[in-house]
Amino acid sequence: MKKYAFIIFILLLTACAPATQPGIFLPIQIATEPAFIDPASYPTSQSADVSASQLTSGINVRVERAWRDGKNVNANVCFSLPDPSDWAIWNASLSYGDSILQEYETTLLSTQNGERCDTLTFVVAPDADTSTAIIIVDAIGTTPRADEYCTVYMPKIQQTLNERGAGIILDCVDNSGLLTMQIVSYPPEMTQEQAEQMVYSDEFYTVKGPWVFTFSLGQ
Repeated sequence: MKKYAFIIFILLLTACAPATQPGIFLPIQIATEPAFIDPASYPTSQSADVSASQLTSGINVRVERAWRDGKNVNANVCFSLPDPSDWAIWNASLSYGDSILQEYETTLLSTQNGERCDTLTFVVAPDADTSTAIIIVDAIGTTPRADEYCTVYMPKIQQTLNERGAGIILDCVDNSGLLTMQIVSYPPEMTQEQAEQMVYSDEFYTVKGPWVFTFSLGQ
């Protein structure tokens, strides 16, 4: 009788024992460091002198100096000014290998003696092969100030319109003490908008090249 009582006691203890839970595995986190960029991947080339100058559309353009500083390709570009207006390089590009870059920054260096000089800066890839680089200046342009239309531009605009037989007559009108160029007459078959498109065409405020310069800045 005692033997059966002991067996029943053992069974009760087993039934009341806590169930065994499966093991819990926590993910292991591995710390990572920022990727290291070897400074050698941004090479620096000594400046290359580009002495040649080019005359196109009556404008003389030259590259005084070109150099690569890391990922920046720089060129000091000077050009003769067509008139006293505020002229600047409007379109330029850098090509190397199969790449063509048309975005660049401009830093004014000087404006004197009828000439303006700027530094053009293009950003290239670290591994760019610039052993043969070409800078093309496509156009220079200006946005005339209000007082310059009468003093600088109206005579040559009127002459061009006369040569083309456009039938448009321009004049300078005093507008609150400021001389302003206005269209005083145009042919009856022409609208005011059409006349203004001819008078304010970019051709009078843009000089197109191209001016092309080739040099080597290494790999």
